[in-house]
Amino acid sequence: MGTDGTLCALNQISARCRVRKDESMNRMFSRRQSLKAMSQASVFCGLGGAAQQSVRADAQTASNGLTVGISTLGFGGHTNAALAAELSAAGFNTIQLFLTQTDSAFWKYNSRTDLSGLTPARCKAIAQTYRDAGLAIHSIGVYTNLMHPDDGELNANLAYFDAMMAVGGHMGVHTFITEAGHYYDTQVPSPRVPLEFQDAVWPRMIATARKLDGLAAKHGAKVLFEPYFQSFFASAKRVRLFVEELNSPRLRVLLDPANLLELNDLDEMFLQLAPWIECLHAKDRKYHTSRGVAAGQGDIDYKRFVALAAKHTPQVPLILEYVGPKDYQDARAHLLAAMRACGIPERCAPTTINQ
Repeated sequence: MGTDGTLCALNQISARCRVRKDESMNRMFSRRQSLKAMSQASVFCGLGGAAQQSVRADAQTASNGLTVGISTLGFGGHTNAALAAELSAAGFNTIQLFLTQTDSAFWKYNSRTDLSGLTPARCKAIAQTYRDAGLAIHSIGVYTNLMHPDDGELNANLAYFDAMMAVGGHMGVHTFITEAGHYYDTQVPSPRVPLEFQDAVWPRMIATARKLDGLAAKHGAKVLFEPYFQSFFASAKRVRLFVEELNSPRLRVLLDPANLLELNDLDEMFLQLAPWIECLHAKDRKYHTSRGVAAGQGDIDYKRFVALAAKHTPQVPLILEYVGPKDYQDARAHLLAAMRACGIPERCAPTTINQ
């Protein structure tokens, strides 16, 4: 280790001691100051020598590895059988299922579809196709509109969610993913305050989530809410306040760091949400843009991301998203390279998950 590396490591140790002393004496740090100090003293990838070895030791202590999975959303040109064979051959063992394949096209973002063609037998056959290829199905993407202002539309979307939970039950899958949804009335001028942040919407969304909680209880399921900085779930703190108010073991969080990168740093996301996180999306985003991209194509510090995941949520899968046939191999390689740099192995998930 060079002189700079030694000084950096000593400074981190000193900072850690100062944080502990100050916290025990008078708790005078503001929340933001505390976050900064914890960031300086916590596991940090990208250092050299002994500091890098410390990162690896912490990551391995926290976890025997991380599960790497992939979303089927970007493979709409594949049949389920063809996709299962390809992903298995590529080394995956876990998927997040979206009903977007050529022989199961039953999904529409921020909306709903007719699921009457998904008989129990067909659901079981789709799930078995993946399991026969050695792929566990962690969860199913729903992503309907939960904040539609029209009661009739909202109730129809909740009925669709209920039907999706039944589909998942036939497949042996009991975890479902959704965002809050988006609504824009193009027939009137845009409101001064976006709908997502109007006063009446918070209690309405709480009431809607409680209805979802009831549906989840009926089906023995969980619903994971995914934040996005241009939506109702706009920040890590806002999501935390939401799930804290709901206080249900069936309503948890999917964290996609790329969706909050504009407003929160990685450390704050995990410090706010770690107790509720049950899935992670591994994609990317450039600062000051709205469009997500594949892992490695944006500004996410993936070494930091995987170190925090190993420390705070070691049992949670990282699901590659915003990938398709042309780029999923590169995205997977980027994620695995970050894990190797931090001394984190890839965990093999059992195919009995959610059966």
